[in-house]
Amino acid sequence: MNTKIKWSISAILIAFFGWYFLIKQSDYIISFKAKAATGTISQGIQEWATNQNKAGKELATVLEKKGYEFLQLELSRGNHKIDYNCEIISLNDSISQVNIGVKELGHSLYNRITAPFIDTPFKKEQIAKVTDFKNGLDQHLKAFKVKIEGEGASKSEFVAYITLTSIMSEKAQKMIASDNIITGYLQKNSIKIIGHPYVEITNWDRDKETLTFNYCFPVSKNATQVADPNVKFKVIPAMKGLKATYYGNFRTSDRAWFALLDYAKRNDIELENKVLENFLANPFNGGNELEWETKIIIPFASK
Repeated sequence: MNTKIKWSISAILIAFFGWYFLIKQSDYIISFKAKAATGTISQGIQEWATNQNKAGKELATVLEKKGYEFLQLELSRGNHKIDYNCEIISLNDSISQVNIGVKELGHSLYNRITAPFIDTPFKKEQIAKVTDFKNGLDQHLKAFKVKIEGEGASKSEFVAYITLTSIMSEKAQKMIASDNIITGYLQKNSIKIIGHPYVEITNWDRDKETLTFNYCFPVSKNATQVADPNVKFKVIPAMKGLKATYYGNFRTSDRAWFALLDYAKRNDIELENKVLENFLANPFNGGNELEWETKIIIPFASK
């Protein structure tokens, strides 16, 4: 082997070890694929962290969040802290790749040396944690189905509505808690509901995961509009956008929103931070949740 080749190999090795020990963010990376949208996985990771807190096992803190593609968590027990850098990549309409980089503060060098070769307690614990999360995610994914229909349009609808705000995970609870306000008003004033209810998301803050939305019931345009501090009337305009059908409990209908966002990103389609949902089943009738159907459209961004 001549001197030039030796120096080249040495330079490559020095560069690799410099990156591995000094630049690389994680001690160990665990990867898996899931049949879910990036947003569904991102929310699942946050819910898993919340459950860790509730169980009193560890203190879980979200340090950074970039859309639905990246999350940085810190789990701590006393002075023992571990960072998790979670990268979520949409591969196609149904599959996402999840890469979780793990770094144990204070023991990083030892973990980087041993992790590729030895099943240390650190390595076993991290694999067990990610496996626990993955098993929970797989169970959750059995509870709903999303069918992306591509570009389409909704029809205009005249509705009575109330305006509500909530975090995303509590949208359905807020609707249920407020149901008597609008249905009671309609009954009291003898206004007949003539279609399936809608939720019109008028503002979706994806970073804070908060919503402002109208909970709507279709009624006749000729209905007597008795003044009320909560109930208003309007026309939901027809809109063009990306459509999907969601089958499952209305509490998690945002799983279809996430699927549409991933579809739009892969196809370079700009969407509004708004959503229109039309619930075609009545949850109060019970039955198989996988047969509860919701039509969803996210409108194209205005040009």
